[in-house]
Amino acid sequence: MMVRWLYACGFMLALTACDNGSVPAVRTVAQAPDNVMADPAPAPVRKRVALVMKTLTNPFFVQMEQGARRAERALDVDLLVRTAAQETSIEQQIQIVDDMIAAKVDAIVIAPGDSQRLVPVLKTAIDAGIKVVNIDNRLDPEAIRQAGMAPVPFISVDNEKGAYAAVRYLVKDLTQPAEAVILEGIRSADNAKQRLMGAQRALAENPQVTLVASESANWKIDEGYTVSEALFARHPGVTLIFASNDMMGLGALKYLQDTGKTGVRVGAFDALDEAVVEVEAGRLAVTVDQQAAEQGFQGVAMAMRLINEEPTPDVVLVDTRLVTADSLKK
Repeated sequence: MMVRWLYACGFMLALTACDNGSVPAVRTVAQAPDNVMADPAPAPVRKRVALVMKTLTNPFFVQMEQGARRAERALDVDLLVRTAAQETSIEQQIQIVDDMIAAKVDAIVIAPGDSQRLVPVLKTAIDAGIKVVNIDNRLDPEAIRQAGMAPVPFISVDNEKGAYAAVRYLVKDLTQPAEAVILEGIRSADNAKQRLMGAQRALAENPQVTLVASESANWKIDEGYTVSEALFARHPGVTLIFASNDMMGLGALKYLQDTGKTGVRVGAFDALDEAVVEVEAGRLAVTVDQQAAEQGFQGVAMAMRLINEEPTPDVVLVDTRLVTADSLKK
């Protein structure tokens, strides 16, 4: 009986061993993918957006880049910042756009130094499938039309309105006749034209004021100094200066300081940190905050909307604010 039991046990063990040994190895391999994590999907390629500005010698554009960098982080884009040496370096800015076309960026956000001369190269960019957003200084709509381009989305401020408000503030307390001069920006730039018109409108409304001269200082601090010097040589009785940007205004203030001239009220445009200091000190009567950082941020955000083929407005206007001694106390 014992022998029979041992025989039966041996037989059963043999069957069990045969059954386990008969499991093909390929079954385990075939089932392995069910238990192995799939390869991760490749990370999406970040869109490349070029920010092309006039220069970084003007703190206004430093602030603009800071806003664009904030958009870069918020929207997860690859931002390429390129600038010309000076605000008058138009050919260099054209070459930068050419370089960005060759680099095959997805979009170009541009603050053009000239409202007309940048149009042909931007048409080339658009024809290459690159989205274009215009910020700060508006491209000439007629030049765009003649180039056969659709309207380019534009982000800036109402420059005419901002300059008008600043000059109205500058002359509001006049009680006797006064002579005024205007320091213009680059005359081929639309924002320079708009600020000039706003300043002229405000001066014309005040019967106490006579506009005796209006000259370009090309947005530059050194030219703001030399043009002021020349204007005062011709018009020594000037008591009002409106500079179409802070850099020229700072140049005018330096001239007044160096020559000891007093009793001259100066207004400007941009609200750079250096200009705000002058407002606090009482040497600059007013400047206009056009939110350069916000323009940079909105420009990159608009570029991403175009890349994603989302609806976009033709024009986005950022609010302007007057910066005065009173407003800084609030």
